[in-house]
Amino acid sequence: MGVFDAMNVSASGLTAQRLRMDVASSNMANVDSTRGEFKNGVWEPYRRKMVVLGSGESSFKNMFNKAVNNGKMSGVKVNGVISDQTPFKTVYQPEHPDANEEGFVRLPNVDPLKEMVDLMSATRSYEANVTALNAAKGMYLKALEIGR
Repeated sequence: MGVFDAMNVSASGLTAQRLRMDVASSNMANVDSTRGEFKNGVWEPYRRKMVVLGSGESSFKNMFNKAVNNGKMSGVKVNGVISDQTPFKTVYQPEHPDANEEGFVRLPNVDPLKEMVDLMSATRSYEANVTALNAAKGMYLKALEIGR
């Protein structure tokens, strides 16, 4: 394991968790957006986005073997941001400009409670990565002091 691998792993975690917070914030901002994407001649509501995370390795075994054999650790990898395919909510609001002929409006598939839980989880993970980064920094500083 290299000298700065611990910091690189924490940095990749910080980047991934910041993206999760950004996506959850975007979902919350669009919780009432009835016009997201224009498909098949109709405006679709905003569709919830989700971040897909993975490791830089293909399996736990590969990651473990790399760590044991002093290989470079890869940290967290963002595999992409995908759209949640759960159905849209429909509410009866005949006065709404986006209501259909029956008076129903399709609303985004964003659940504010889920988004808040995701946001809290990402925040806690971000804080854990900051703590790990500070611990690595402290160890490096101690090692430099001993060498003097």
